[in-house]
Amino acid sequence: MSDENQVPVDRADGAPLERSIDEPLLVEDVLLLLFQPSSGAIAGENFLFYVLGGAVVADLALRDLTEVQEAGRLVRRVAARGDAPHEDILRPAWDYLATKPRGMRTVIAAIGPELRGKVLNKLIDDGHLRRTRKKVLGFIPSESLELGSTRRAELLTRVRATLVDGNEPDARTAAITALLSASANLHQFDPEIPWTSSVIHRAKELESGDWGAAAVGAAVTRATIAVLSGALSASTAANAAGRG
Repeated sequence: MSDENQVPVDRADGAPLERSIDEPLLVEDVLLLLFQPSSGAIAGENFLFYVLGGAVVADLALRDLTEVQEAGRLVRRVAARGDAPHEDILRPAWDYLATKPRGMRTVIAAIGPELRGKVLNKLIDDGHLRRTRKKVLGFIPSESLELGSTRRAELLTRVRATLVDGNEPDARTAAITALLSASANLHQFDPEIPWTSSVIHRAKELESGDWGAAAVGAAVTRATIAVLSGALSASTAANAAGRG
């Protein structure tokens, strides 16, 4: 593969690692995992924009394009760093953070609402999902989604290996798993990933930044995930209470 088809990401020793630009974005993989093949629905629709917004911020952190800044004893803000990403899905978030450091919940609320359609269309364009259109009763337009590739199964195998088999994840898998846990959607994967106390405990460890070997060279991403997990938990809890 030529250099033009690769971009740097994190490596265990802190040096850049080449990643194919053909690899889906973190937010794409999160949405693909949340898609439920048995029903054609996406898990956690009520709070989906929080999760997708968080995945975009985590992806920027994984690329070393953000930093977490201390703004007080218990206050952390996230800021842009480095050069703007070329991906259309990531660029608006980086631009927003480049204006000034912001609180994580503010960032997610600003960038999250526009992401569902963009990311879903990207997954369809890349063949990981297929959209089928039909008419109900002969005249009512309807559409459904189904899997179009093995990508979701491959991702689920990595997450299961981390949570059930005890394998040490790479930074990307750790971030995806932590996001799913923070979104309160991990139970949707039972029985493929059994919803047990040990799985819950391991998922919470990943949320807090316990990534084993992947922790080396991923400090910004781990810090982002930790702040993000708190913001997601607070936001989903507040919205659930408001809907009650």
